Amino acid sequence: MNTDTDMGVYVNETLGRLSDEFYMVALIVYFLAMVLFLVSLAMAAKTRTAAGEALAAAPDRELVHAGAGGSSTTATTTAVPSAGDRTPGRIDDGPKKPRRSRSATLSAATYPVVFIGLIAHIASIVLRGVATERMPWGNMYEFISVTCAAAVVGGLVALRNVKYRPMMSFVLLPVLVMMFFGGTALYADAAPVVPALKSYWLAIHVSVISIASGLLVVSGVLSVLFLVKDRWPAATEILPSKESLDRLAYKCVVVGFPLLGIGIILGAIWAEAAWGRYWGWDPKETVSFISWVIYAAYLHARATAGWRIGAAWINVAGAASVIFNLFAINLVVSGLHSYAGL
Repeated sequence: MNTDTDMGVYVNETLGRLSDEFYMVALIVYFLAMVLFLVSLAMAAKTRTAAGEALAAAPDRELVHAGAGGSSTTATTTAVPSAGDRTPGRIDDGPKKPRRSRSATLSAATYPVVFIGLIAHIASIVLRGVATERMPWGNMYEFISVTCAAAVVGGLVALRNVKYRPMMSFVLLPVLVMMFFGGTALYADAAPVVPALKSYWLAIHVSVISIASGLLVVSGVLSVLFLVKDRWPAATEILPSKESLDRLAYKCVVVGFPLLGIGIILGAIWAEAAWGRYWGWDPKETVSFISWVIYAAYLHARATAGWRIGAAWINVAGAASVIFNLFAINLVVSGLHSYAGL
């Protein structure tokens, strides 16, 4: 069903409702994947604990000596044929592959589940755009959806290695929180954008900022895990090494930081076309610039010897500034970028 809005633009309500349904499907699938990843981590922790207890309880094996009159002979045991043994009648199958643990099996099975959620998520975004005949990131609900999709894609790429995949549970946690908040308190029906956003710059500037924000959120999550690993090393054996977490967080910033800078520049060009000035220290512009400076400081700190922990804290501060800029500036502070769509 198409409806004619007050602004003379047709909106397909059927596709709009279908978009909302796919959004809910993505939310549910992401939640399921997060729970399954957490279960796999719990199983891995339990297995390691049991293995450690068994190793500590195992008695030391000693050679048994037997003999009389001061002479001793070492008790012999049945020889176990080794790989490559030429004993007649023995079939050498070669070394056996180690059996995959149940936690690893569950983690491997859960990874494709995230892709199913991502497909539903992207379908929701595309259908919203088709329903409104515009780029589907013209209000806070849509912008949060695109940013969360970018975070999921960034997490899937950064954590694609089998041993890192369970860490997706920690990436999905903030994604779920933002999507739930966006789909409830910030939800907006499919409708045309406000006149100020009717520009081709909406497709360019906002998409770049969304992708950058998603990647930087992933990087912040990885730095939080790095700091947790540093603070409680014995209690976090299921997490990857500090070096791995630090490297993954850095790679996300290496991609997200230039995109953030490009997005700010593109926004300045749009501001000149729309408001007649490139920069006016609007709250959104100011916090975006602060975020850019924080990430520049992170890259400098990480390149400085002995500053890995300090750099991680700076990265977490950068992610916090991105989230603050996403919500507080659009909802609380009054400015030219306050398009909450409420």
